[in-house]
Parts: sequence; structure tokens; C-alpha cells
Amino acid sequence: MKNVLVAKHPATGETIDQWLVTEEMQVPDMYEKSSAAFQFWSTRSLETRLSFIKKMKHHLLENMDEIVDEICAATGKVKTEALTADLMPVIDIIQHYEKRAPKILKRKRVSTPLLFVGKSSYVDYFPLGTVLVISPWNYPFQLSMTPVISALIAGNSVILKPSEVTPTIGLLIEKIAREVNLPKNILQVAHGGKELGQALVSGNPDSIFFTGSVETGRKIGVEASKRFIPYTLELGGKDPMIVFEDAALKRAVNGAVWGAFTNAGQVCMSIERVYVQQGIAGEFIDRLVEETKNLKMGEDIGSLTFPHQKDIIRDHVLDALEKGALLLTGQHPDYWGDGMYIEPMILTNITEDMKVVTEETFGPVMPVITFLKEEEVIEKANSTEFGLNASVWTKDAAKANRVTSKLVTGSAVINDVLVSVANPHLPFGGVKNSGTGRYHGDEGIYIFTRQMSVMKDAGLKQREINWYPYDNKYGKVRTLIKAYFSNKKQLAALMRSGIKQLRKK
Repeated sequence: MKNVLVAKHPATGETIDQWLVTEEMQVPDMYEKSSAAFQFWSTRSLETRLSFIKKMKHHLLENMDEIVDEICAATGKVKTEALTADLMPVIDIIQHYEKRAPKILKRKRVSTPLLFVGKSSYVDYFPLGTVLVISPWNYPFQLSMTPVISALIAGNSVILKPSEVTPTIGLLIEKIAREVNLPKNILQVAHGGKELGQALVSGNPDSIFFTGSVETGRKIGVEASKRFIPYTLELGGKDPMIVFEDAALKRAVNGAVWGAFTNAGQVCMSIERVYVQQGIAGEFIDRLVEETKNLKMGEDIGSLTFPHQKDIIRDHVLDALEKGALLLTGQHPDYWGDGMYIEPMILTNITEDMKVVTEETFGPVMPVITFLKEEEVIEKANSTEFGLNASVWTKDAAKANRVTSKLVTGSAVINDVLVSVANPHLPFGGVKNSGTGRYHGDEGIYIFTRQMSVMKDAGLKQREINWYPYDNKYGKVRTLIKAYFSNKKQLAALMRSGIKQLRKK
């Protein structure tokens, strides 16, 4: 009997839908179909490919409410967050690439050294083939659609393996592909769990784009490297928020509350460590507590999405409390019960050995740590294995730039939180254990292409100056090189003349 995938609402436990999983034995056939589809899709003009992507944008706009409801049912998010953080970024990235993709994929002419006068140089961009996209459960629509759309625009076919935690999003994406009449097998969705993911990675992809845990990302990187398959890994974070004494206090408090608790803290860029300068720590914490207690469960804070994540959050909070941390808001884990709603928690009296400082919590937990000096907080902010995003809060622009430049992170925000990932013009990605590669921006298309560098000659000359025979060339070439790299403009004409003479010999 074939396995059935069952989707349940994370907050209520109600069954939403069920359907057959993709069997591992189907993987070779999926790659064969994808390869054939690539041969068709890659030969279509960019204008043609973009026409389908534009249809997607119009479909998303026309069916916004229904899509938001689907996202909420799959994840337990509140509607505003499903709209602004899961759906809107997809619409935004489509509109960005509608305008930008023709420039990104256009042949790039580059300079040619004077030694090769008469030649032209350029870079061309070609699609890779079949791109395997493996997406997560926390933003299942955005983090599936963004790489899928980018890969399709570049001319690739795509196999998408969405998270088995939010499987109905895969069905939703299949439906959208049908609604816009995307050519057959250009986008295939594989439904299943880890074993299916392993089979797809071990199959025959030409590129892999993975968003998820560090552990799984490392395994994918190893497997892809064995076959020299290009890959992009968007992994976890432990993002620090640094609040200096001269920061706009009320704004910083509001930013911290949203940055730590949006999507119930299930964001790779969540504020997971708040460092506040000692002189304002008392007032800052008091205001944090006040603002956090005003949040409404089910309206401001959604439910957790993945039951296993609740166990991780519980473990981190209990570890902190056992080591002396103080819980200022929210319930003690002993009183959580069986539900998936967890009240946002603020922890103080934090030490560097606690899991809430060293490991990714991925839940509504905000540890607050005080510091005295700039050098101290920079060292603490850089102390983890992660480097995805960070924020610096101060009215002093010079200080903000100075501190930001010393943080080891893929992205940084000044006097704001998280928003760098929402700007489609900016490349996004992490350093250290937060991943490798970038998407969004021009890089978001380039990662799905192979680049070819070309130098072209008209082929009219009999020989080049660097070709045989070498007799009597050394002294003349030496003079030309010295003149060129000495920046003696008056010798430029002589050099051009000399090169022409040498090519004639």
C-alpha cells in the first residue's frame, strides 16, 4: 500500500488534506522528465519565460486572500504575517526580476588588455539544467517560490521538495503552475520526507538550493561536492541586536519585540540575542516587558508550526532557568500543556554558556544581555558559529558604521531588524554555519547560471605578438610593458604602434 501524506492544522490538529507521497522509485523518472522539459524551456526567449512569471504575479494578486488562508492553515501564522512575510516578498521578487532580469542575463562586455588590442571580451550566461529546491516549513511559500522563480527565469527546469511539515504548500504551488499554464514538467513538486529528499539529492540535479538546518545543509554540501554540483545553502542564525545608550529607546524596544517574536520566533533571522548597554538596561527591559505583555495570542502571535520545535524551545528555556536565568514574561515550560501556542518569553540574568546564547532556539524567546563597552559587545556578537544577520542601534552614524563593519555576518541592519532580506535588490545569505552562496539581487539569478567568458578576434591577422617566433621580440615587448604599467600617457601611441608592428612580423 502506498504511503499517504496527511496535512494537519498545527494549532488545531484538524486534518486539512491527504494525498499520496512521491515514492523514491519515481525520482529517476522525475529527473528524466525535468531534463526533457529543460531542453524546451531553456530555448525559449527570456521574454517568453518572463511572460509566465508575470502571469504568476497576477494570479497571486487576484487570489491573495485564498493563498493567505492556505498559508495560515499550513503554518498556524496570523494572517498579517502570512500576507506581508510569506506572500508579498514573492510578488516583490517577481516584479523586481521583471525589470532587472533582462539586464542581469544580457551579455556583459568587458575590457580587453592593451596587449590584445583589436580583440573583444564578454561574458555570457546560460542555465544549468535541473535545479533541485528543498524548502523549509517556517516560510514555506516564500522560501519555495523565490528560488523556484529565480531558477525558472534563468532558463532552468525545477524539482521542488517542500517540507513535509507544511505539505499543502506544495499542492498550492502545483495549482498555481497549472493556473498560469506553465509548460509541462518545467516545475515538478515531490511530496515526502527526509528519505525522499535524500533520494533527490543523490539523483541527478544540476544544482541544489537548500533552506533548512545546518546538519542537513552540511550533508547536502558534502554530497554535492562529490559530484561538483553547484549548491546554495541558506541555514540557521543566532542573530544579535546591539542597543547602545544613545539609541532611540522606544523604537529599539518595539523593534526588539517584533524582531524576536514575529512568526512566533520561527525565523532564521529572528533576534535571538539582545545586547543592551548597561546604562539603559533597566529602562529598556521594563519597556520590553510592558510591550510584550500587550501582545495578543492568535492575533499578534501565531502558533508554532512543527511539534518537534516545541521540544527544542523547552530544552533551551529549561537549560537557561536551571543555570540562573530569570523569566520575565510568558509561562514556565512546565505549564505549557499540549497546545502549539507559546506565550513570548523574555529572559534576563543570562550567561554565555546557556543554549539560548549558543544554539538556534527558533521560537518566541528573547534573552537580554547587558554590556559595557563597544569592543566587548562586538566580541560577544561574533562569538557564535552563526553569521546570518545582525542589527546595530545608535543615533551615531559613525559608530553604527564602525560596529557594523566589525560584525561577521552576511547581512546587517542599522536601527531596524530583519528587513535586509525583504529588499530584492540586496543579495542575501550567511557566513560561517549560516550557509554559503547568495540569492536575491543579481546574484539570485547568477547562482542558477553557468558563466562563459569569451575573447573574440576577427581572425584577420596572421599571428599574435605572443606567438612564435620569439626572436628579437623581448626588448620591444619589455619596453611596451614598462611604458604601459608606468602610466606614461605620452607613450600610449607608441605602444599601439609597436604592438601593430610586432603582430605583422
